Amino acid sequence: MEKLVYLVWERPSIDPAALRTRFLEDLAPRLLALQPHALQMDLDDEHAQIASMVPVPADELPVRACVSIWLDAHDDRAPYEALLRAAGVRLAGYLVTESMFREYGGNQHASSRDWPDGTRSPGIITLTIFDKPAGVDDETFYGHWYGHQSPMSENMQPRARYVRNAVVRALTPGAPRYRAIVEEAWPSTEHVTNLHTFFSASTNEELGENIRVMLDSTKLLYDPATMRNYLLSEYILKS
Repeated sequence: MEKLVYLVWERPSIDPAALRTRFLEDLAPRLLALQPHALQMDLDDEHAQIASMVPVPADELPVRACVSIWLDAHDDRAPYEALLRAAGVRLAGYLVTESMFREYGGNQHASSRDWPDGTRSPGIITLTIFDKPAGVDDETFYGHWYGHQSPMSENMQPRARYVRNAVVRALTPGAPRYRAIVEEAWPSTEHVTNLHTFFSASTNEELGENIRVMLDSTKLLYDPATMRNYLLSEYILKS
């Protein structure tokens, strides 16, 4: 089985509730009718209207949906892409290797998933996409991401779920170069709007130290010019 991740850019003027209706009520049933093994959508809907700590540059469109599809083989993707191309202004698809570093219920920050397919997941999702820093080889990049960044951030931050999607290659013409598509679930909006909560810091001194630890790691993880961060609602439509 292979996992495909599609990023959909759309105009900011599109109403968030209308975007949710477009994807969940129109697109999702048609994608499910093609019988993928699994389907998930992360959407910039009315429940995710929270400013990111890393704003998107004003001169570019935001990613407003991330659609993950599991198929026997990516060779079978054409009918899915035909539907997705009409879902926004721009589409980029990637073949990825998924690492479920932390699933719901895997730590003290959230219970195991007990909500049905098609229901919005509790809390909020941060979607982070990036390329590796210039001059860093794959062995160093993946070694740092998997061996240091993942366990360090797991120990520091109160995440409910952490999905690493390592990009194998782009599937659509003109797709931006990314090496990582990361989905992190947080128990509440407080976790992504309050720096002390986000970094599990009880004092300003501890906050400063934890931010320093994080920045020391991320400068080896991604090229800042490529890193984008979005806050979205998670819908697991078929698991």
